[in-house]
Amino acid sequence: MNFKINHTDVDRFMKYVTIDTQSDPHSDSFPSTEKQKDLARLLVKELQEMGISDAHLDPMGYVYATLPSNTDKDVPVICYCSHMDTSPDSSGKDVKPIIHKNYDGRDLVLPDDESQVIRMEDHPDLKEQMGNDIITASGLTLLGADNKAGVAEIMDAVHFFVNNPDVKHGTIRILFTPDEEVGHGVDHIDMEKLGADFGYTIDGETLGSLEDETFSADAVRITVNGVSQHPGFAKGRLESALKIVSEIVAALPKDRLSPETTEGMEGFVHPVEIAGSVEQAWVDFIIRDFRDEKLAEYEAFLKEIAEKVLAGYPKSSMDFKVTEQYRNMKNILDEHPMVADYAVEAIKRSGLTPKRSSIRGGTDGSRLSFMGLPCPNIFAGEHAFHSKHEWISVQDMHKAVEVLINLACIWEENGK
Repeated sequence: MNFKINHTDVDRFMKYVTIDTQSDPHSDSFPSTEKQKDLARLLVKELQEMGISDAHLDPMGYVYATLPSNTDKDVPVICYCSHMDTSPDSSGKDVKPIIHKNYDGRDLVLPDDESQVIRMEDHPDLKEQMGNDIITASGLTLLGADNKAGVAEIMDAVHFFVNNPDVKHGTIRILFTPDEEVGHGVDHIDMEKLGADFGYTIDGETLGSLEDETFSADAVRITVNGVSQHPGFAKGRLESALKIVSEIVAALPKDRLSPETTEGMEGFVHPVEIAGSVEQAWVDFIIRDFRDEKLAEYEAFLKEIAEKVLAGYPKSSMDFKVTEQYRNMKNILDEHPMVADYAVEAIKRSGLTPKRSSIRGGTDGSRLSFMGLPCPNIFAGEHAFHSKHEWISVQDMHKAVEVLINLACIWEENGK
């Protein structure tokens, strides 16, 4: 990399995280919370101030913008994408970001709740951060690096290109999405308007990582219709739907097929929510594996468990509903190897060792890949996401920006 970057990413990030954009999995609206548009409007304003005239927020909460090509070559249009919402798992209101300068391995005690301590023994990636500047929240909230780090890094890369017109690149489409954390980040994207050929989400963890494989994912809801009776006269009559769904969960294997007992390429069956009453109750599961065919196997196994439990309740019934969520992006990316290969080269040009890996989860890129936009995931530098211990380093953010700049240059170099 032969050019100097006057970074704006950290200043932007420190501002963005103070805006509450937490999404809501129980909302029927889209986006699931209107407050996500508060950040969207700020991003549009900042892009327009940089001279990106077409930057706009659409009614569904998406931010679209275009950095026009400045080369005579014919270069595929690429898209840089990050999500604006934060996880419902921990509060995102009144986030107070703190920069801990020159990290030396010490415990990071978060001042607004001193019981919240970020220790190297719990966060081994901190071993690679000696001398760096670590950003955390204050102990009462998550930080929001997932994925406002990615947002800030994309904005910094755009800022660089606008101010360095001699650095050649093709057309770059910018996309900021709502509701990724609740599984609906790409539900209403206008792919024709986006008009990109290939894409990259910037939403990964470790410095230098590129993720080009994800879980395939289904959701299962088991709804049990029990038999309600007055509890004072219920003997031999009452069949509690709540107890039945609890028995189904209790019958799951204790030593396998769960998130807490699997790693690497192993999949799982995971109950995430139970609700209802004596008469009717339901339990939601997420089913995950890297191989599509294993999902059906796990679902058949779960159904068998549920049927065995229901056999003990002859007056009750159940509904077993499977909903496809997303599929392994590798199925698509293998058809377009240069998308990941160029990202690997960009990471190398930034002075890093590429770490190509699989995600035990999914990204917006999982579904985008199957919507016609092959889309691996590049690191943003976020760690311990969805928790009060979330952290990121200033230096990792800067490197992510370098990668985005180098990546656009590589696409231009390979144009015709």
